[in-house]
Amino acid sequence: MMPTDKVAQPSYGIGNAEILYEIMEEGNISRQMAIIPNWQGLPQIGNLRSCRLYYIYAAKEWDPILIHFGGVCYMQGVIDAPDVNNLSGTYEYGTGGATPGSGYFYRTSNRKAPHNAYISADGIQKACAKLGYQTTVREGIYNSKHFTFAEGVNTLEQYGAQAATANVIDLSKVFEYTKSSLQYDPASGLYLKKLHGKPQTDGLTGQQIAFANVIVQNTTWAPIDAKGYLAFQMIDSIQDGYYFTKGKAIHIRWAKTSDYAPTKYFDDNGNEIQLNTGKTYIAVAQAGKPVVFY
Repeated sequence: MMPTDKVAQPSYGIGNAEILYEIMEEGNISRQMAIIPNWQGLPQIGNLRSCRLYYIYAAKEWDPILIHFGGVCYMQGVIDAPDVNNLSGTYEYGTGGATPGSGYFYRTSNRKAPHNAYISADGIQKACAKLGYQTTVREGIYNSKHFTFAEGVNTLEQYGAQAATANVIDLSKVFEYTKSSLQYDPASGLYLKKLHGKPQTDGLTGQQIAFANVIVQNTTWAPIDAKGYLAFQMIDSIQDGYYFTKGKAIHIRWAKTSDYAPTKYFDDNGNEIQLNTGKTYIAVAQAGKPVVFY
C-alpha cells in the first residue's frame, strides 16, 4: 500500500509494479496498491500506508502477501482471516488485531511520520519465514490465466470508429487531489503517469512510471460513516469503464465473480479484451465521475 500524498513522493519500488491500482479513500484523496511480482532484491519499498477493505478484495485475485501499515476497523474479519497472508507495521485493522511482521519494517529520518515507513526485500523474506508464509503463489488459489494478452501488438484498430483517440487521459475529476493523468508517448508506446501535475517517479531509479495498458474501472460506491470512509463493490458484473492502449480507447464492461476470481474485462461485443504485453494501471473510479480523454 503506497500513498499519493504530495509530501510523500516519490515512492520507492513502485516502478517494479506490474499492476498499479489507484482508488479513492476518505478525505478526497486516493491511495495506491502496487502488485510487485519481482520484489526480491529491492532495498527499499514504500513508503507504506494503511489499507482499506476494498483493497483486500482487489488484492486477493493476485494471491499476494499484502504489505501495509495498519488499516481501519472495517477490515476486521477479512485481513485477519486464515486465508490472507499480510505484513503490517502496526495493528492490522487500526483499532486492533495483530501486527504480523511489524519488526521488519523500518523508518527513515528524511521524512516525518507517517510518510517514512518502509520495508526491504530482505525484511519480507525474514518476516515470511517467521510467519510461515510461502513466497510463491498458492496452488489452487491463484488463476494464472488472469489477463488475456494479444499475439503481437493490439492497436485497437479492429474496433474502427469505436476506438477513440486517447493521447491524454485526464483523471482529475476522478482523483481530485492528485489530478492523476497519463500522457501517451509514441516513442515508447507507453502511457507516462503524472501525479500532482508532475511526472510520477520511482525513488529508486528516478524514472517516470509508465504503462502499456490503462484501465478505468467504474465501480459502485458509497460513504459508510461520518468520517467519510468509503465502500466499493469490487465483486460485480454490470459496471463499465474504458481500456486505453497505443493512444486509443474503447468502452468496456467488467466482471468479478468471487474473492479469488480475476476481474475480467470485455469489449461491447462481449469479447474479453486483449491487453498488450507490459505493465497495467487500473483506476478504480467512483461510478458517475467523468473520465476525460483526447
